[in-house]
Amino acid sequence: MHIGPHAITPNLILAPMAGVTDKPFRQLCKRLGAGLAVSEMTIADPKLWHTRKSRLRMDHADEPAPIAVQIAGYDPQMLADAARFNVDHGAEIIDINMGCPAKKVCSVWSGSALLQDEALVARICSAVASAVNVPVTLKIRTGWARAHRNGVAIAKIAEASGIAALAVHGRTREDLYRGEAEYDTIRAIKQAVSIPVSANGDIDSPEKAKQVLDFTGCDGLLIGRAAQGRPWIFREIAHYLAAGELLPEPTPTEVRDVLLGHLDQLHAFYGELQGVRIARKHLGWYARNRAEHEAFRQVVVRAETAAEQRRLTAEYFDRVAEANLPQAA
Repeated sequence: MHIGPHAITPNLILAPMAGVTDKPFRQLCKRLGAGLAVSEMTIADPKLWHTRKSRLRMDHADEPAPIAVQIAGYDPQMLADAARFNVDHGAEIIDINMGCPAKKVCSVWSGSALLQDEALVARICSAVASAVNVPVTLKIRTGWARAHRNGVAIAKIAEASGIAALAVHGRTREDLYRGEAEYDTIRAIKQAVSIPVSANGDIDSPEKAKQVLDFTGCDGLLIGRAAQGRPWIFREIAHYLAAGELLPEPTPTEVRDVLLGHLDQLHAFYGELQGVRIARKHLGWYARNRAEHEAFRQVVVRAETAAEQRRLTAEYFDRVAEANLPQAA
């Protein structure tokens, strides 16, 4: 799959997730097989560009190319200015957010709320695509509501407005993250446009990845929540698509090393105080859905220092390895 001049190999993309796809997590997922990792959503309002949070979100130093930055807003000119600003700060792909279902985003007529106004979608896509000399992509849902799945119409508008590639989450805004993703609309979108289309939603295993690619005919896949606590899912899917066989689960020692490296990057990037706080949710994700790891999660999320987080993590996974217990997934 290509997005403009950029070859996305493998065709697996870490989906942008607010509060999750920061620089340390993007770098980790790229090392573990993601062909592209999209930044957290950056608000188009220039008044917010110079806060510490925004500066950290715009830090792409030493990050493997291509660098993809997602922007969000409702005003075409403001979004065009945000695209230029981010390109000036290293972005090589600009992604427009029309997929976020969060109430606080949709209430200000951003994210998936924009799917209600097809004329505004066209103005935004045209303004951003003409503002920068890098590819502009668009993340959407299948529609605003189950009764108004206008994803095909939006996709055609996007293509005509200069959008280089689409990503489609198989739910409407009304669905939020409830129920199961549907791929019929994604398949129809892929058949309706000639630009690359990536499918998103509930892709949580190599087998599911192949099933969705085969059914939709899409060019690539976005992986979001399934990568939380399991960043090696990208190499698992890539191997399965290439070789038709499943990789073995990572050993407890491999999980320990991945997690310790992630902790070190979080502590260094944010500073110890903030890094420790942010690391807690990742530690919880690594241990979730496994009853035997609940005690570890309860202890490690209360650690107050970087050294304590590292020590508790290393000691736990070393004990798991010695006892040959099931590893975190």
